[in-house]
Amino acid sequence: MSAEAGIGASGLQERAYGNGALLQTEDVVAGYLPEVDILSGVSIRVKEGEIVTVIGPNGAGKSTLIKTIFGLLRPRAGRIVFRGEEISGLKPHHCARRGLSYVPQLDNVFPTLTVEENLEMGSLDRSRTRDQIDRMYELFPRLGERKRQRATTMSGGERQMVAMARALMPDPQVLLLDEPSAGLAPAFVEAIFEKVEDVNRAGVTIVMVEQNARRALAMSNRGYVLDLGQDRFEGPGKELLDDPKVAELYLGGTARVDQPEQLEQDETAGN
Repeated sequence: MSAEAGIGASGLQERAYGNGALLQTEDVVAGYLPEVDILSGVSIRVKEGEIVTVIGPNGAGKSTLIKTIFGLLRPRAGRIVFRGEEISGLKPHHCARRGLSYVPQLDNVFPTLTVEENLEMGSLDRSRTRDQIDRMYELFPRLGERKRQRATTMSGGERQMVAMARALMPDPQVLLLDEPSAGLAPAFVEAIFEKVEDVNRAGVTIVMVEQNARRALAMSNRGYVLDLGQDRFEGPGKELLDDPKVAELYLGGTARVDQPEQLEQDETAGN
């Protein structure tokens, strides 16, 4: 049955309701080229009101997971359920209408448009556009001060705020963020993380892919560690920070969790 037609009382739908998940993936397989899987069976669950962060080495499939959830890639296997409805393979505009919004890492603003024009582009209900823009200016006061400024003249951190605010214009339930702090000046990195927390406190559930793993996990209700297209670890953000195997995989800068003994041998040989 197609995603648009719904899934009735499928087993995954029942499990999604049973474990309190607002958004859930189960054994999702996806990729860009035929017969080349980037995701090899990823399962995550996100409860309403949470901040959930996905970390992992470069090439682990983090951004691919976010794109697949939002319909930019069609899963080859597995299921994605949002609010009890299967949305696997649903087109992005249908996902947006159902309450998902997505901020890509790159090319996430219209550079020749002003701040306010960018926000207008994010509106799905023209009768509420003005009210939503005013709400964004309350949430992002810096944007209100620069509403007539073209995005191309803004700093990277300011453009990221524009991208987040535009994605919030439809009043989504879940905001998907792909590397929100990537490439930003240090002064703006903390500002962006604080805005993510502000958005969450305003009632929006957050799913975030982030390379600044320590800061992201510290503010997250739960986290997932992807490795080679699979979810290898899951747990409360602060517990993952203290997990020695997670540190071995990613936080300490060594990329493979299934080679700790070899890493120890290499380190011993080098002493």
